[in-house]
Amino acid sequence: MSKFSINNNQLKVLREIQDTIYKSNVAIGWYTDLKTGKPIKRNFGEVIALIHSEVSEALEGWRKDLMDDHLPNRKMVEVELADAVIRIFDAAGAEGLDIAGALQEKFAYNQNREDHKIENRKKLNGKRI
Repeated sequence: MSKFSINNNQLKVLREIQDTIYKSNVAIGWYTDLKTGKPIKRNFGEVIALIHSEVSEALEGWRKDLMDDHLPNRKMVEVELADAVIRIFDAAGAEGLDIAGALQEKFAYNQNREDHKIENRKKLNGKRI
C-alpha cells in the first residue's frame, strides 16, 4: 500500500476547480452559438481533439525548450499542460463527469498495480515507460 493518496479535502478542491472552469467557459460564451446566441452542446470529439492539441503543443514546447508566447515567464510545456487540464476539467463539467473522483480512485489503483512495480517493469516485456 502506498503512502500517497488524494484526500477528501483535495478532492473537494479539484471538484471546485472543475466547476469554476466549466462555469467560466459557459459565462464567456464557449457554449453559445455565435450566430444565434443560443446555448449549444459542444461536439465531444472536437473537445477531445482540442485537449490533444494542447498536449501536442506541450510536447513541442518541451522538445524545443521554448518559453510561452502568452506567459513569457513560464515554459511553454507547463502552460500547454495547464491548458490541457483546463480543457479536461471543462469537458468534464460539460458532460457531468466526476473527474476528481475518478482521479482519486485511479491514482489509488495505480499505486498498487503489479505492472507498475519496478521489479515487474524490469522483466521481459515489462513497461519501460
